Amino acid sequence: MSERLQPGDVAPDFTLQDADGTEVSLADHKGRKVIVYFYPAALTPGCTKQACDFTDNLELLTGAGYDVLGVSPDKPEKLAKFRDKESLKVTLLADPEKTVTEAYGAYGEKKNYGKTYMGVIRSTIIVDEEGKVERALYNVRATGHVAKVIKDLGI
Repeated sequence: MSERLQPGDVAPDFTLQDADGTEVSLADHKGRKVIVYFYPAALTPGCTKQACDFTDNLELLTGAGYDVLGVSPDKPEKLAKFRDKESLKVTLLADPEKTVTEAYGAYGEKKNYGKTYMGVIRSTIIVDEEGKVERALYNVRATGHVAKVIKDLGI
């Protein structure tokens, strides 16, 4: 189990490839707030719902000063397929080694249908302009989560 982040922690910096293989770093977003969300797998129903919700609200979020980065263990090629199939506008990042997912506390024990296994814990970390954790939300639901984030942030 990886250590969960708390508000006030310095958000671990990272550089990952996006769906096109371009490197994206958290440091690239310094001076803006960043919503970093972790999801288990591209092209699955819950993750598609969540990514579409972020895409549908992206203009509202960016207008309020937030950039949105979605992180999963998928390879860039699968992320590109996901983005194109669902017309996603959020930046999707590949973390196949799960190093960033673990650094953010979004990897650990999960239970499903009575089975316990290790996997990506659906999580959203909101990082402020200075690179500090403003909010750390773990075990979030795919459906309705984006609306809750927008409400909680007062956007």
